[in-house]
Amino acid sequence: MDSINLVESFSEFKEFKNIDRERMMRILEDVFRSMLIKKYGSDQNFDIIVNIDKGDLEIWHNREIVEDGEVEDPATQIALSEAVKIEPDFEVGEEVSESISIKDFGRREILTIRQSLVSKILEYEKDNIYQKYKDKVGDIIAGEVYQVWRREILVLDDEGIELMLPKSEQIPTDFYRKGDTIRAVVLKVEMRNNSPQIVLSRTSEIFLQRLIEAEVPEVYDGLITIKKIVREPGQRAKLAVESYDDRIDPVGACVGMKGSRIHGIVRELRNENIDVINYTANANLFITRSLSPAKISSIHIDEEFKRAEVYMKPDQVSLAIGKGGFNIKLAGRLTGYEIDVYRDTDIDSEDVDLMEFSDEIEPWVIKELQKIGCDTAKSVLDLRIEELESRTDLEMETIQEVIRILKAEFE
Repeated sequence: MDSINLVESFSEFKEFKNIDRERMMRILEDVFRSMLIKKYGSDQNFDIIVNIDKGDLEIWHNREIVEDGEVEDPATQIALSEAVKIEPDFEVGEEVSESISIKDFGRREILTIRQSLVSKILEYEKDNIYQKYKDKVGDIIAGEVYQVWRREILVLDDEGIELMLPKSEQIPTDFYRKGDTIRAVVLKVEMRNNSPQIVLSRTSEIFLQRLIEAEVPEVYDGLITIKKIVREPGQRAKLAVESYDDRIDPVGACVGMKGSRIHGIVRELRNENIDVINYTANANLFITRSLSPAKISSIHIDEEFKRAEVYMKPDQVSLAIGKGGFNIKLAGRLTGYEIDVYRDTDIDSEDVDLMEFSDEIEPWVIKELQKIGCDTAKSVLDLRIEELESRTDLEMETIQEVIRILKAEFE
């Protein structure tokens, strides 16, 4: 029979689908074998020859020649009188191969073939996308913003595959327009309604880890290990690092000369502050480092309830808590302890600078006390009320109120 150039007939599928030529040929063969089984009950006596180079598909029906009137199974046998019409020299017992034209299938069968082909290509494409991105979970990819919606962003990769970046996985200060390039980590791949859904994330700790691996060769090569990462996306992040090689400073390697390595990551994360901390199994030291830049005076740890009471000077408390409470919150998540911060004065009765009371005592009153050399709470309490009255321009009621406030600090 004449070759059936089905690759040309179905070329539209090849243009728009992510499918290679060889796979296209195999799908064509599978579709026609299914049709042969439906039409003849079996595909055992049929040869389907696919020429990948030419894009040709040929179907040959192989049957045994028997005497006229002895045909029991038309799918496997052919009468001698019919066989000689194909080739005059045929004899009983020989095998004849007859080509089948696509016209023999009929209009309805051809439509069915086309629908089956479309269905199998779509099925293959979906499975191909799923398998491809299933292996990329945890990897950073770059894509182009195709559509921005209220709850998510549609991103296209370099092959035109659709990826989703939900609002919950975006850094709060992220802002993108159509056509922008976006970097994110593949968070998960799911099959929904028989279609793959690839979800991206920019808030995941894995995203920060991959960025560090890309910027710090020592981490990528395994010379430095990232023990744990915690984040408040767009605000602050803390990561504990460790090196088994004493010659390598893990914190210095991650930060880089004058912050050269960490600055690029900070910009990618919308100016998210990143604290790199030396990991240690010593809980006291680890908590101390995690609360940086605050300086700690002492720590009391309850291992049973995983709680840590941290004591520090009053001027360090705000540093330990951090803006919005992020510093102490992340330190707790990083170390695994619930951290409570106390002023040293709560247990040690250490002195407190008068300026620490500026929210309770009028600034001009503090200045009057400072004029006579009283810069701390204890220096004021060490003087008698009468002496304070005689040495300052303050009234007795004001002095009594100041003393009440200062005493309350130490009670």
